[in-house]
Amino acid sequence: MKKLFFTLAMAFGAVLFVNAQKYALVDMEYILGKIPAYERAIEQINQLSEKWEAEVDALSSKAESLYKQYQSQAVFLSEEQKASKENEIMEVEKSASELKRQYFGADGELYKKRESLLSPILDEIYQAVKAISEQAGYYMVIDRASAQSVIFASPKADISNTVLQKLGYSN
Repeated sequence: MKKLFFTLAMAFGAVLFVNAQKYALVDMEYILGKIPAYERAIEQINQLSEKWEAEVDALSSKAESLYKQYQSQAVFLSEEQKASKENEIMEVEKSASELKRQYFGADGELYKKRESLLSPILDEIYQAVKAISEQAGYYMVIDRASAQSVIFASPKADISNTVLQKLGYSN
């Protein structure tokens, strides 16, 4: 009997503790879509990406063109000339690969540019969410846009518009 009473008391206490915690949701996609600086940053990143992709494609096309030219002339070339042409083709391919890595690699120029343009915006949003959470007493704020495990959430728990107001943007 004591075990049953103790188990029920523990379960009741856990339910009260869980209910006492406050949670909120934000929709980062919604918030970011309302911030003009974010839209400008994304546009700038896309333009740079397209420009750099064109540079890489131009080098790749040059390598492909050199290879086709080599194939059509291979029967007329000496072994020394073949080796020279093959080296030239490999150097252009290597340059294209290196340029691609420099621009689009894990620590490439695109990553650095994205980081420099978006970090201040994301930091500002984080600070607003943190201030609202501390003021309202939220223990956790979940991003509705990326939290795939959230099956249902009441719109009452969504503080996205409050975050936008805190940032100075109207909803």
